[in-house]
Amino acid sequence: MKNTEIQESAPFIMNEEVEYAPHSIVIKTIMRKITGTVSAIAFDAGEVLTGRILPFDSLIQVIDGSAEVVIDDKSNFLEVRQSIIIPAHTSNALKANKRFKIISTVIKCGYEEFI
Repeated sequence: MKNTEIQESAPFIMNEEVEYAPHSIVIKTIMRKITGTVSAIAFDAGEVLTGRILPFDSLIQVIDGSAEVVIDDKSNFLEVRQSIIIPAHTSNALKANKRFKIISTVIKCGYEEFI
């Protein structure tokens, strides 16, 4: 049985932690804490993740291919090594015009001062 956990304090290659699957979006959670999550996500060409409005900020980093990130109906086209912050409470979608991989970091704290 293959260990699906990321070993702490050991180097790894993020791009190799999630693989493409035909006609699919594959998500691997790298870290899950009360304060947020880090996930590696692979999108096959033609796949779309829509209708999302998260109550927290998200940082999207492209690690393979190129991605279309739509925030409040505005398209942003990102290439490898580019990143974008999706603000909390905004509608967003991720579209795979061709296949790509991202790291998604969601921060679940910091809003207490605004309440």
